[in-house]
Order: sequence, then structure tokens, then C-alpha cells
Amino acid sequence: MMLVTIDRDFGRREFLSAVAAVSVSAIVGDRFGLAADPAKDTKKSKEPVPLNKSGTVLLDVDGKRLLLKTKVCLREGVLEMFCCLKQTKEHESILSIDSEAYVIHTGLLALGAKPGSPVKFQPEYSPPKGTRIRLFCQWTDKDGKPHREPAEKWIRNSSKRFFVELFDEKPVGLELKEDSELKWDEKNKELYWFGHMSEKQRDIFLAMSKDAKYRKAIQKFFVRTQPHELAEPWVFAGSGFYVDEANGTKSYLAEGGDLICVANFASAMLDLAVPSSATGENNLMWEAWADRIPPVGTEVLLELVPEFDAKQADKPAKPPEKADKPK
Repeated sequence: MMLVTIDRDFGRREFLSAVAAVSVSAIVGDRFGLAADPAKDTKKSKEPVPLNKSGTVLLDVDGKRLLLKTKVCLREGVLEMFCCLKQTKEHESILSIDSEAYVIHTGLLALGAKPGSPVKFQPEYSPPKGTRIRLFCQWTDKDGKPHREPAEKWIRNSSKRFFVELFDEKPVGLELKEDSELKWDEKNKELYWFGHMSEKQRDIFLAMSKDAKYRKAIQKFFVRTQPHELAEPWVFAGSGFYVDEANGTKSYLAEGGDLICVANFASAMLDLAVPSSATGENNLMWEAWADRIPPVGTEVLLELVPEFDAKQADKPAKPPEKADKPK
């Protein structure tokens, strides 16, 4: 069996060849005492072990999860990422981490998670596939109180966008004032709305026409603009590789920053298993839920938990022995 030391001896090229040729779960298993099948691991509990020199990625053998030391980099705005690599996409990601993507990929493989395939848009949409990964955030507030909650609670549907419904003809009886927030485009036969719709606004618009399609459109606008947290699962899509035709060199696509995505990308390591595009009809579907996110700069210990057993993610991960919070 090939033995390696991640980060020091296990460089990027070795990672690329090893992923293609052997089970990284077996490679890392010998070093950290992790069984190939996590469910059969009966060895003595161990402290989380750092997988890189900076200590920002830790393998928690006992908890069967990967721990990422991240920082909040954004609290407001539309999202394409939940967590990106440092100095890549912080303008559209809630968290960032100082690490290389391949280290995190390797850690998930070591836990037995299996990469599936990234999103495909042609010839038709095919969602990302792979082991489902649960995400949990641990942080300490300004009063010293510890918190732990699912990452989904920090993400909400985006209402700061246009919502459009197509019609064959203008709804009977609909007459909108020039300053109305609800707009009718006569040329394209479109009814459109921007932002959050209140119950009062809904009721006023419903009273403007008895046209069944129009009333259905208003109800749809209302429902789609109400705040709700992310409910869709993340999966280990596994990103992909770019091969330089000139010299055959392979590059892991997630190193561009697409680590944990909320908009579908073919380069994503973790992605949502539902249509959520950065362009087109489903574009920019998610935004940061500012009221639930700690201040920018807050250190957050992000848990990545492969979902082998639904009960597995119920208890908090054990942090490193000498670090109750990420550094």
C-alpha cells in the first residue's frame, strides 16, 4: 500500500494521479487509523488531525467528519458560493478558507464519501451527483456563547430579483398606474415584479382582475418572494480536471475557488443537487441571511459530514484539543 503525508509529501500532482489510480480512503486510512468503512471503525478515539501545514483542514476520525477553519467574509448580497477558497470569490460567498481544494477533497475521500459528477447543462440539465454532505457551523459570539447550527440557516431565497410570468394577452380588467411596482410589458406580454411582496400588496393586486391566470401569477409572486431558508442538499460532485493539451498537465478545477457552491458549476467540489444557475431563469436564487450570520471576520468551524447515517450529524464535532475555536 502506498503511504503518503498530506501536504508535505502529497503534492498536487501526486493527488491527481492517486485519485485516478487508488482509493485515497485507503491511503489516508493507514496514517490516521481510519477504517475503509467508517461504520466499522472500532479503534480508539483520536483528536482531529490537520491535513495541511496551516492547520485549517482537520480530519475528525472519531466524529467521521472534516473540520474546516473558515472566516465570515460576507453577510449581505446574492450568493454563488457558501464557502470559497481565500482570495477567490469572497464577494459572493459567506465563508472563505485558507486552504487548497484538493486537501478538502482528499479528506472527504478519506471519510468514505464518494464523488459523483458535476452538473451538466447539455444536451439537457442533469443535477450534480455524489455522497450527500451535511454542513454545520460552529462559532462563538461576542458574549462568549458557543453556537452550532446547519449551514442552510444562513442562506435564504433571493427576493432582490425580477419575477416574470408570460401571458398571451393582457389580463382582462388590469389597469396599472404608472408608478405601480407591478409592471405589465405590452410588447412582450409579460407581468413582472421585483423584490418582496407583502400580503397587503398581494390582496390589492388580486382585486385588480378576475383573470384566472393573472390571479395565479400574483399568488406565485407572493409565495416565491417570502423568505425561506435553503432546504436543498449539498452533494460531493467532485469538481473535475483541466488537461493542458500542450504538456498534459492536469489542474483540479475547484482550485479556482468553487469549493461549496449554491449556484451550479461544473467546477464545483460540493454543489446543490437542484437547478440553481448563475445565469438564466434560475439565476442568483440565493442570498445571505444577514440577521443570522455573525459579523464579518468571525471565525467559524465548518463541519463537513458525509451522510452515511442520518443520526451521525446530531452531535457537535470535537474541536482540536488546543483550539476551541478556529484560528
